Amino acid sequence: MPVIVQTLFIEAPIDVCFDLSRSIELHMSSTSQTKERAVKGRTSGLIELGETVTWEAVHFGVRQRLTAVISEYERPCRFVDEMVEGAFKRFKHEHRFESRDGGTLMTDIFDYTSPLGPLGSLADVLFLRSYMERFLMQRNSCIKRQAEIKVT
Repeated sequence: MPVIVQTLFIEAPIDVCFDLSRSIELHMSSTSQTKERAVKGRTSGLIELGETVTWEAVHFGVRQRLTAVISEYERPCRFVDEMVEGAFKRFKHEHRFESRDGGTLMTDIFDYTSPLGPLGSLADVLFLRSYMERFLMQRNSCIKRQAEIKVT
C-alpha cells in the first residue's frame, strides 16, 4: 500500500488554501493535462462533507471515471476524500492545513492500493507512484499560485 506525502508552504491564509483545495473549478483547471472534469455529483463550487464528485479524465490514454466522497471534514484544518468507485482498488486522500509563519503549510497524504494484485504492485514501482507524485504536485502548485494571487 503506497503512501505519498507532499508538503508545500503557501503564502496565504489557511481558509483561502482550504477553500481552494475544495474547489471543483480549480481542480479541473489544475488537471487540464488529463482533461479532468466533474460529470456527476458536485460539479461546481466547493465540495462539502458527505458530498460526492465523479471525475472523468484520460490517464495513460484511457478515459476513466472515479467517484470520491468527502468522508471527513474539519474546517479549516483538514478534509479527506475517499474513492467510492474507480480504477484503484482503494484510495484515501487526506488534505491537511496548518497556519505557520504568516502562511499555510499544506500537506497531502495519498494512501492507495493499485488494482490487479502483484501486477499493480509492479506498476507502482515502474511508473504509477511517480505519475501520482507529479499529478499531486502539479495540482498543489496550481493551488499555491491561486492562493498567493488572492492575497496580493
